Amino acid sequence: MKSVLARIGNGIFRVTNIPVAIVFVVVVAAGLFAENQHREAFRRDLRAEVLGDISLIRAKLEGNIKGNIELARGLVSVLEAQPDTDQAGFAALARRLLAGESQIRHLAAAPGLVVSMVYPLEGNEKAIGLDYRSNDTQRAAAVRVRDSGKIVLAGPLDLVQGGKALIGRFPVFTGPEGGQFWGIVSAVIDIERLYAASGLNAVSDRLDIAIRGKDGTGAAGGPFYGTATVLAQDPVVVDVGLPIGSWQVAAVPRGGWDSIAPNAWPLRLLVFAAGALILIPTFFTGRLIEERQRHIGELRNRQKLLARLSRRLGLALATSRIGVWEMDIDNNELFWDDRMNELYGYPRDDGARAYDHWAQRLHPDDLAQAQEEFRVAVDTRGRYDSQYRLCLPDGSVRHIRAIGAVYRDEGEPTRIVGVNWDVSSDILLTEDLKRAKQLTEARNTELEATRARIEHNALHDSLTGLANRRYLDEMLRESAGAHDSARKVTALLHIDLDRFKQINDTLGHAAGDAILTHAASALADTVEAGDFVARVGGDEFVVLCRRPVGAGAGPAEALARLAERIIARIQRPVVYEGHECRVGGSIGIAFAADDGADPKKLLVNADIALYRAKGRGRNRYQFFTEALQAEIVTTKRVADEILTGIERGEFIPYYQPQFDADTLALTGVEALARWRHPREGILAPDRFMKIAEELNVVDMIDRMILEKTLADMQTWQRAGLAIPKASVNVSARRLRDEDLVRSLRDLEIAPGTISFELVESIFLDEQDEIVAWNVDHIKELGIDVEIDDFGTGYASIVSLLKLKPRRLKIDRQFILPIVDDDQRRQLVGSIIDIGSSLGIEVLAEGVETMAHARILRQIGCHALQGYAFARPMRAGDLADFVQSRRWRAAS
Repeated sequence: MKSVLARIGNGIFRVTNIPVAIVFVVVVAAGLFAENQHREAFRRDLRAEVLGDISLIRAKLEGNIKGNIELARGLVSVLEAQPDTDQAGFAALARRLLAGESQIRHLAAAPGLVVSMVYPLEGNEKAIGLDYRSNDTQRAAAVRVRDSGKIVLAGPLDLVQGGKALIGRFPVFTGPEGGQFWGIVSAVIDIERLYAASGLNAVSDRLDIAIRGKDGTGAAGGPFYGTATVLAQDPVVVDVGLPIGSWQVAAVPRGGWDSIAPNAWPLRLLVFAAGALILIPTFFTGRLIEERQRHIGELRNRQKLLARLSRRLGLALATSRIGVWEMDIDNNELFWDDRMNELYGYPRDDGARAYDHWAQRLHPDDLAQAQEEFRVAVDTRGRYDSQYRLCLPDGSVRHIRAIGAVYRDEGEPTRIVGVNWDVSSDILLTEDLKRAKQLTEARNTELEATRARIEHNALHDSLTGLANRRYLDEMLRESAGAHDSARKVTALLHIDLDRFKQINDTLGHAAGDAILTHAASALADTVEAGDFVARVGGDEFVVLCRRPVGAGAGPAEALARLAERIIARIQRPVVYEGHECRVGGSIGIAFAADDGADPKKLLVNADIALYRAKGRGRNRYQFFTEALQAEIVTTKRVADEILTGIERGEFIPYYQPQFDADTLALTGVEALARWRHPREGILAPDRFMKIAEELNVVDMIDRMILEKTLADMQTWQRAGLAIPKASVNVSARRLRDEDLVRSLRDLEIAPGTISFELVESIFLDEQDEIVAWNVDHIKELGIDVEIDDFGTGYASIVSLLKLKPRRLKIDRQFILPIVDDDQRRQLVGSIIDIGSSLGIEVLAEGVETMAHARILRQIGCHALQGYAFARPMRAGDLADFVQSRRWRAAS
């Protein structure tokens, strides 16, 4: 029994088991550490996921609250501009504001701190007449809003009609400088709708959430959403910014932070498997080491016996399908194995072989060299290495590779042992590889040529062969740092073909291509050597050049002469299919000294100069100047101010009265756009309209003028002023708006109160179906159509019959000369007769004097408008003018 225990103990505590024990301890420690790290990583990921969820909720809460407040502020802005708004106007404004997505339940306005307007009125009638000053529960909040002049956001609060809500109170100030307190506007935001819109309900199955900070008190306030237990569970916390104060949102995952990681058991199994993979090989390695030590003794006894056999066997195992041979040099005895006999075309009969058997199979061309290489190896007792061909009995040729070595064992004769193998396939493969290499080199040469063609095509215009925009950009980058010691200027000429579009549209693209090829040839023939010419657009070209700053003619003169030559060369006629085609060229030129030249800026400056050249009549050149730059900067500034002015509502209507020619009774007003500029005061259209047209915002200004005109007419109507109608200008862009009729219906315009003035050019395009459709539906809405500036365009009698306008307005250019010019007077009379015969009322613009008025009355004009009666004025001044009837005195 003791011997058995001793053997077991020796087996357990043997030296080879020590590494196994060390590995076991390391694996267990690593497994515990990995599980701990996994648990911590899972908790970090869980907190990050919770933070991501509540950060999104926080962003939505802030966005929704801000959006609701901005809606209410929009209403406040309208009340500040129109403090006389009644319940109907207030309801209309509130209805439009709340038409989109919001959580506002209702709005109330309290001028003088007394609620007089509510939307929606249904269900809130009792709020009308509420005096905040005498209401104990709301007096403090109302006074706080009035005294602070800031928004006050309270809640969540329990509502009498049920539910909870936030209540935002906004101060309203009127007057020129906004210094007169008008009252307050209250907005009730449904808290449950706010929660739903902000995503709180969407995460309730995954998170426990609490929100605290009633009335914007932040962390100091108590919870009003969720339970207070969340705050005691180490929650993830974010702050929700409010207009005044903040809320604090806290969240923990359902089930708490100690949830078991979803993949804990797979990790443990992985650690166990990894440990087994390490322990088991370590254990068997120890056993193998013991076994190896036991066999070392036996191997030493066999080492000498196996030495000779191992050389021959090792060589045979190191090769495949080879013939092994050995020759006793001293006795001229030769040994071939079966593979050798097969290679040389001899039978496998184990027959005796000699040197001659080998030599007689050698190819005649290789015989001498093969024998010499074998002799040298034998004589020098060195290494044998040879390659030769065999001529076999069947007439085939075989390539052989032979290697060998001379050796001598103690007490034995000198021998040479070696191997032969067939390398015919290798030789054929080598020849194939050579041919493939030659073919590859040829293809590489072809590919290089193709690459060069592709690169050329990528950098050049396929039609003209000139460099393209990409190549120009590369040249501009290179020229930015390519300066030499000589003083030079870098110049850019931007060329645009005049009348190219007409030729391309009338004669086809092939004719256009011929013109472009002609222009490219003209540029290439005209520029100097070293100048770079590129086609950068449809009919646009650029010349990049450098000119010395010499003592003679300056670079400006040299560039001007180059531009003149280019224009003259381009103007030469091009004959295409019997048509003589002529185009011109407009050129913008910009240059700067090498040490201060920015090629990209030069390109911009040349483009600016080109724009000016085309604006001055085309077929000319224009140098870039600082004045041009200043004009561009000014235009950019005015454009920015126009966009800002539209956002701020700075465009307002000025009204010029219109009178019956016979009775001088007020028949209406024309609403003229004016810009109430914050620095320059009131600006007429000539100061901004051209830039507004370039910005495509004229339709927005038209809409703004129309809406303010409608508001002013309501004000006049409430004041008892009899202003029958207002004429408003409508741009061509707005008439092409497919949503125009729908937007006009939303304005609820009373029939017969508004007329749209259209210029002649708008309705001459018979193909514009949208314009025609809009005009027909405008008439159906009860809006009259008038033709403005009649006589300055190309209107025909047919177009008048088709449009059927309510009124023609004769342009002031025809009216001013009629006092002294009988011919002009007769022309105006003819226009009036045409209008009368077609049943169209005729109004004369630009009536400067009463003499003009008398003549127009005599020749049958129906209505008058001009400085003789009144200048354009603001809405308030117009009210005073109408009440005083001052035009009667002027007449």
